[in-house]
Amino acid sequence: ERRERKRKLSKEMAEKATRELEKMQLKEKADIKYKEWLEKKRAEEAEKKKKEKEKEKERMTELQEKRTRSEKIFKEWLQNARNKPQPALNGYGFPNGRPTGLYTEYT
Repeated sequence: ERRERKRKLSKEMAEKATRELEKMQLKEKADIKYKEWLEKKRAEEAEKKKKEKEKEKERMTELQEKRTRSEKIFKEWLQNARNKPQPALNGYGFPNGRPTGLYTEYT
């Protein structure tokens, strides 16, 4: 009877140790998978930030180019506007001596 109890106890202890070992192994696997997932997520975030930076840089470059073109066109227009003759204002300060627009009481 003692041997039987001892054998049962040792069997239970062995099963308990086996269960504990399996739990530890599962926990290790879960930790490894979590670390892999976390690493992957961080890499994705870094890639996303890098792409956003590149996009922002590209947008700023385009904006600068647009501003430069606009300034150039404005300067050309200004230069051309200086060289154009102004229309002559005859009588009363109106073109062709007559008012233009909504107010026609002067005609």
